[in-house]
Parts: sequence; C-alpha cells; structure tokens
Amino acid sequence: MPPTVSVSVTDLEVFADRLDVRHAAAIYREHGCLIVRGLMKPYVDAVRRDIEAAANRALSLLDRAEPVVEGWKTPDGTLFLPAPPGYHRDKQIMVLGISYFTSAAFFRSALDERTLDILAAILGPNIELFSHGQCLYKEPAGGHPKLLHQDAAYFEHRYEGPVAILSYAVDTDLVNGALHVVPGSHRLGQLPHIDTFSHLGLDPDEWPWERALPVVGQAGDSIFFHYRTIHGSQENHSQKPRPAFNHRYRRPDDYVTIGATTTANRAEAEKRAAQARKENQHGLMVRGFRAFEEG
Repeated sequence: MPPTVSVSVTDLEVFADRLDVRHAAAIYREHGCLIVRGLMKPYVDAVRRDIEAAANRALSLLDRAEPVVEGWKTPDGTLFLPAPPGYHRDKQIMVLGISYFTSAAFFRSALDERTLDILAAILGPNIELFSHGQCLYKEPAGGHPKLLHQDAAYFEHRYEGPVAILSYAVDTDLVNGALHVVPGSHRLGQLPHIDTFSHLGLDPDEWPWERALPVVGQAGDSIFFHYRTIHGSQENHSQKPRPAFNHRYRRPDDYVTIGATTTANRAEAEKRAAQARKENQHGLMVRGFRAFEEG
C-alpha cells in the first residue's frame, strides 16, 4: 500500500477574513493546493439558488437526453452518468448545465477581488478566465465518485496551466463527497491516466484514496489547486445533493494543447498538439491587460 499523505489540512488553510496574500500564494506554490476558508461566503447563497434551479431544469429535460462519449447530455448542457443500482432513475447528474452565461451570481463570484489578489500573486498581474465555469453536482444516495486524477489529463496547456478553485456550495464532509487532494503531486509531471466510470482517472491500484487528504469544509470554503495536482471525490451517501462550483484562471498567453475525455481521444489529440494556437482560445480578462500579438 502506498504511503498516506503527511501534510495536514492546517498546513494548507488560510482564512478570507484575515488574508495574507503572499502567505497564501506560498502555500499554493509549495503544495500545489490551498484552502481559503470563507472565500465564497458572500456569494454562496445566490449561487446555490441558481444551481438548484439549474438542477430542476436539467431533470425536467432528462427525457430529451442524447448519448455522448462521456454519458448523456440534456439540451441545457447537463452531463448525466449511470445512476447506482437501486436508484429511482437510471441516470444521475455529474456536471450541471450552469455557467457564466446562465447565472449572474456565478459570474459575479468569479470576479471576487480577494480571489484575484491571490491569483495575481500566483500567476502574475494579467489573468484571464479559462472556460465558462463548472458545477459538479453529486445527487443524493450514491452520487457518483470522481476518481483521483489530474485536470491536465483533460486539458494539457502550453505553459503553467490554469489554477482551479473549487468552492463548496453546501457544508461538505466525508459522507457527502469532500474533495481529496494530494499535496505536492503537481511536481510529478503528467501521469498516465486510464478510462474509468467517471472518465479519465489514475489507476486506483496505484492511487487509492489513502494517498489523498480529504478537505472537509463549510459552504463558501474554497480549494485552489494546480492543474497537475491529484484530486478527486468519493460518493455522496447523504440524503441531499452535494453541489460544488469551479472557477479556473490562467495567464493570458497560455492555451490548451491537448483536450480529452478518454484515453482514445487524448491519444488523437496528442498527435495534433504541435498545431495548437492561442488565437482561438481567448478568455475574458478579469485582471490586468492582454498584450497585443500579431496574428
């Protein structure tokens, strides 16, 4: 059995109401992850209301779901996976169809100044959003696990890659699917992934849950992690949904070179990596200024 993690949650956490930005950035650089208690507290009630409205909409559209490589998608963009045995329907929500285009509350939370101050200390003065936000939604009574993985398996970047910030929309513990992280794993480089129930993941024989550190938290707590930091979450065994929402940020000169959701389409994308270019991957600037580059 591989050794368990030696870093504690206390080593990774700071508090939004007494934030030392340089100290927070130093924790992130050392461990590839950072916990900021209460960072999203001003926004979480409004975001959660929009998340639940989006979940109700997605379920109302389930009879119109179409099969895709990753599972099934409803017309609003919600991704469903097979439900566990004995559930009252055959599909459960994995990635909810909510984004900056559909929720003003969600978008406002991505512009939080304290968040951007930390990101500037990590990425530099110029910061753009990568993608349009994401909500990982574990339904009650067995909501899907997401095996340990690196986000870089899904979107390899040319340079530093994005900083992800996962925020709990409800109080989250070991029963309803707390995020697990492996501090320091961002230094391991890109690891080989396999196809799993929840798409690309690390081989669980090599990377069991015992190698990761669970982060229990309250609604509004946020976890920053490097896109090569190993992380994942177990099933939701509670009787209520466990939503969490993601923001991702990167330098404005960075861009995806390999995008994938399976080992097969990653292998194909790797063949085209050298042709990837920034010009078709501009995100919204949230801090600083984008330098002009000739096309």
